[in-house]
Amino acid sequence: MQIQISGHQIEVTQALRDHVQNRLKKLDKYFDNVTSLAVVLSVEKLEQRAEATLAAAGRTLHAEASDGDMYASIDTLLDKLVAQLRKHKEKLAAHHREEGRELRAE
Repeated sequence: MQIQISGHQIEVTQALRDHVQNRLKKLDKYFDNVTSLAVVLSVEKLEQRAEATLAAAGRTLHAEASDGDMYASIDTLLDKLVAQLRKHKEKLAAHHREEGRELRAE
């Protein structure tokens, strides 16, 4: 999985980059076909914001999170992406089960 990290009105330090990479590499555990991930970290006044766009097999997922702390924003972002990936994976599995039922009925 390719991870691209950029900052908008913030310098992305090595500590932030390491935190994002360590936390978001766990997405492979939930879904195998994650091809790329683009993360944008930004600051607007007192709001620390993290946004991510994830490309998975045939699907593009987007999530955003904001908090007073950038690390908390990144963690919340991960939770949102995990929820979306689980839902996507369940839809794929349910679709395949439907096909199996149709084949057995014939």
